[in-house]
Amino acid sequence: MQLKISRTKQQTAEAFTDWLIQLIGSQDSLHIALSGGSTPKIVFDELASRHLSKNDWQKVHLYWGDERCVSPDDPESNYKMTVEYLLSKIEIPEENIHRIKGENDPRQEAERYTQVLREKLPIIDGLPQFDLIILGMGDDGHTASIFPYEIGLWNADQLCEVAEHPNTGQKRITITGRIINHADNVAFLVTGESKAEKVGEIVDERGGYKSYPANLVHPLNGNLFWFLDEAAASEITSQS
Repeated sequence: MQLKISRTKQQTAEAFTDWLIQLIGSQDSLHIALSGGSTPKIVFDELASRHLSKNDWQKVHLYWGDERCVSPDDPESNYKMTVEYLLSKIEIPEENIHRIKGENDPRQEAERYTQVLREKLPIIDGLPQFDLIILGMGDDGHTASIFPYEIGLWNADQLCEVAEHPNTGQKRITITGRIINHADNVAFLVTGESKAEKVGEIVDERGGYKSYPANLVHPLNGNLFWFLDEAAASEITSQS
């Protein structure tokens, strides 16, 4: 993995945006799975402020790594958040936006979205491949919507599965480890002191790290990046 540590949350967003813009500029097309959460809001604001051209956005296709089973106008919708902080501010073709339909029956939507990925993404070695998957990490070490108590979903045969939040029971659609580790690039965006313990355990391979789904992210081609602020990186004792 490659650690990219910035002093503040805003500087982390700026560093990631610089890296992403270079990636966009280097490719003819780019298929990206987006993350929800607070850090992506700042990243989306930063990305929108860079005023990429319409030509740049025409080659970008956006997907989601997970979505809550709510309507697209619900305050908890990852799609709604992305519209507010990014999509409403950029010139991207509507047909390049491939949302998870959280309002649908969860099981049927997991199957439908699997088919979307198979139809829209390049097929490499028999599996759909994202150019980039952006991931967050919860205070409990979950990533996408695979929580520690359902860590078995990581190795599911299906590309998309139905998960449940351990406290609320809210159903979510999530991509699984099979497609995450098949991506060309995977980038974690993790900020804040509340994430420091789990980040330190995962990077240092100590404590309870094996029980955290975020620890299972190991892209087959080795392109794993952790964009962190100093608060989130404060308990890393090793250098990677």
